[in-house]
Amino acid sequence: MGFFTDTSVCIGCKACEVACKEWNAVPEDGLEFTGMSYDNTQGLGADTWRHVAFIEQDKPVGNADSGVRWLMASDVCKHCTHAACLDVCPTGSLFRTEFGTVVVQEDICNGCGYCVPACPYGVIDQRKEDGRVWKCTLCYDRIGDGLEPACAKACPTDSIQFGPLDELRERAAVRVDQLHEMGVEDARLYGHDPEDGVGGDGAFFLLLDEPEVYGLPPDPVVTTRDLPAMWKHAGVAAAALAGGIAALFTVHGRLGGRR
Repeated sequence: MGFFTDTSVCIGCKACEVACKEWNAVPEDGLEFTGMSYDNTQGLGADTWRHVAFIEQDKPVGNADSGVRWLMASDVCKHCTHAACLDVCPTGSLFRTEFGTVVVQEDICNGCGYCVPACPYGVIDQRKEDGRVWKCTLCYDRIGDGLEPACAKACPTDSIQFGPLDELRERAAVRVDQLHEMGVEDARLYGHDPEDGVGGDGAFFLLLDEPEVYGLPPDPVVTTRDLPAMWKHAGVAAAALAGGIAALFTVHGRLGGRR
């Protein structure tokens, strides 16, 4: 199960942010006017599990000669198929659910923070109060009871859609074709490909510009992909070192016997 977020119909109402906070009891995160845009939260964090980006572009819309275009997109944890945060968690606090999503068990998290730099999207964050990490759970408690996540339920335009990933990918491909036929040539999918660097995302997006414009990495790669090779090389080095030490003791033993 997962999310398909169609940014072409996002109106920036932030209903998803509010619904996420209310259902999951996520603390208020400042609501400070940044002067950067109408976006007051700026990005995902321990106290912002859903973030609606407001991107202002000096670009005409439609057939207009000039004007301003707003790109709005509700961002969230990607629930990677190959999740580096799972690989580095020493306590089992992070686990893969029966729905294929990735969830943090806050009562098991020891605040080590290994998962924070491991995330290729910079999603996971620690709370300053206790050091534990927090992120979107894809409303694990709600979907376990047959309900859709709070953010998708609250979205008035169906920009956020929830369901089986295979169905969502088919729906997303049709939507991209529709937009291309309408002349929106920049429409593209992001995070939908199971062959990408993270094995495909459980939360993928339809974007109207390059991923970097939205603050997303263009080619995300699971940060722990080289761990097996690293352990293999470390094992070979350890075996060679052990062999050298054994040979040294053997030589000294022989010399000691001659004396």
